[in-house]
Amino acid sequence: MVQYNFKKITVVPSGKDFVDIILSRTQRQTPTVVHKGYAISRLRKFYMRKVKFTQQNFHEKLSAIIDDFPRLDDIHPFYGDLLHVLYNKDHYKLALGQVNTARSIIGKIAKDYVKLLKYGDSLYRCKCLKVAALGRMCTVIKRIGPSLAYLEQIRQHMARLPSIDPNTRTILICGYPNVGKSSFINKITRADVDVQPYAFTTKSLFVGHTDYKYLRYQVIDTPGILDRPFQDRNIIEMCSITALAHLRAAVLFFLDISGSCGYSIAQQAALFHGIKSLFMNKPLLIVCNKIDLQPLEGLPEDDMKLVMEMKAEAIKTVIAQGGEPNDEGALLTMSALTDDGVIAVKNAACERLLNQRVEMKMKSKKINDCLNRFHVAVPKPRDTKERPPCIPQAVLEARAKANAETEKRKLEKDLENENGGAGVYSANLRKRYILANDEWKEDIMPEILDGHNVYDFVDPDILQRLEELEGEEGLRLDAEMVDDFEMDGKDLTPEEQEALAEIRRKKSLLIQEHRMKKSTAESRPIVPRKFDKDRKFTSARMGRQLSSLGLDPTAAINRTRSRSVSRRGRKRERSLGREDGDAMDLDDEQSNKKLRTRSRSRSRSRSRPPGEVTPGEGFKDSDQKLKALKIAKKSVKNRNKAARRGEADRVIPNLKPKHLFSGKRSIGKTSRR
Repeated sequence: MVQYNFKKITVVPSGKDFVDIILSRTQRQTPTVVHKGYAISRLRKFYMRKVKFTQQNFHEKLSAIIDDFPRLDDIHPFYGDLLHVLYNKDHYKLALGQVNTARSIIGKIAKDYVKLLKYGDSLYRCKCLKVAALGRMCTVIKRIGPSLAYLEQIRQHMARLPSIDPNTRTILICGYPNVGKSSFINKITRADVDVQPYAFTTKSLFVGHTDYKYLRYQVIDTPGILDRPFQDRNIIEMCSITALAHLRAAVLFFLDISGSCGYSIAQQAALFHGIKSLFMNKPLLIVCNKIDLQPLEGLPEDDMKLVMEMKAEAIKTVIAQGGEPNDEGALLTMSALTDDGVIAVKNAACERLLNQRVEMKMKSKKINDCLNRFHVAVPKPRDTKERPPCIPQAVLEARAKANAETEKRKLEKDLENENGGAGVYSANLRKRYILANDEWKEDIMPEILDGHNVYDFVDPDILQRLEELEGEEGLRLDAEMVDDFEMDGKDLTPEEQEALAEIRRKKSLLIQEHRMKKSTAESRPIVPRKFDKDRKFTSARMGRQLSSLGLDPTAAINRTRSRSVSRRGRKRERSLGREDGDAMDLDDEQSNKKLRTRSRSRSRSRSRPPGEVTPGEGFKDSDQKLKALKIAKKSVKNRNKAARRGEADRVIPNLKPKHLFSGKRSIGKTSRR
């Protein structure tokens, strides 16, 4: 199980918030009413309680911060070194040390001022001592504000760290950047690590889980490591080095034999020999990835020699652990893109790790205590006849018969595939009914409505009558759609056929253009029709195009205009009739132009600029109106700041509501609420 849950660390407030929290709690949970007529002993106790309560709250809050943050010397070395790599152990300890020092200083301040309060001789003196004590405590907290902010940043980052159990079965993936480590962990686990075709996509440790032989394995994806001196490695690489150094895991060293990662096999081999000291006492496998781009057999001799040297080192590691040398298990090939060999690599790593853990437990001292609890019973032989374990013949025959029946019986899935698949086949739920007569299974179940069986009122010839109605409706539709027919081109001359082909081609282009516009409609700005200067789709343009093709456009233009008029409705026609009553003596073209200009002027209103003067406003020119608007805007500025409703709003809000400033309530005084 995971031993360290950094998500439960207490939130560290900033210095200002810390002071506000503690002083607010002191005000709410201690008495607030005191009078100068009280006895001096009562006054001293009142203020001493304030100081002690504040000190206790500071102490509890700071102690929670110190206790929740892990101590690097007490936790597992893996987490200790990982936190040192990420946050610098010295800075971390220094921040916690300052919080601890502030806790002790606040305790001393409270102790000193409680002593002084014991000898306070007046209400004023006691109050001044209380204010001084709380002020000094708050000053101490404000001084450690940077440390508190640093610890809060660490807490947030630690909450995002993966939950890694250092003691469970673990598979560790390492190698150069961009060799396929993240792709492999995505294939064998449910982890969702980002995969990109460039180096250092993975910048921290990622954890996934997989199962093998009913056991749960923890798979860790580490960032890429470069072959360079230890002191030159950055924080991302040091995360991988820390995991390799402290986790007892099966190590998968990934090699990109295709070279598409940007690093040659020689560079990857140099990295392997540079960090091979971290592989001691761990099962090691060399995994050659991306064999879909470059098979292992097609490598040059020099590269193959380097790969074989790494394989020999892996076999030495197995021998050093006390295992038997195995040439086949030390070097594996796979392709994360085609899933070729992925499961084999996972199974080999899990098997090696499991064998190593079993051998280590067998060598430990605890195994003797466990073996004493086991007893294997062996029956005594009653004669010299051998009786090997076997399954009776009758049982074997029964099993074979059951398997044969299972193979013969068709499942619902098989029936679905035979009868059209999902969405077409409907399972018969009645065939499993247990009835006295099997013929009853397909009987139509009665539907009762108002005490009558609905099936008794169904016309037996309804299907025939429905077909007759559909045929009659089809004839009517054919009669109505005489005009909207499609040209087949059989009775046309060659010139007319060419024109028809050109029209159809342009129609398809218009449809494609419309679909493109529709697909990008969300990202396109909407332009009002009055700004559409092109006016692409007009009847005049259509007439010009048809004329260029050698066709008479008169009928098409008349049909288009008749449709547009019918769409506008009768109300539009009546308005046009009234407007063109005084222009009947003009020709059609001039009257249509007048109608368009009049309808546009009446239907669309123009917005005026703010400085334009309209009759009746009382301004002599636009300058005077702009000046008046500016003065009016300035006059309401203060009123808006004060949140007034208007010029007549004279409300004075109650700045000191009684329930917050009248002290604590006693029993029976809640009537004012």
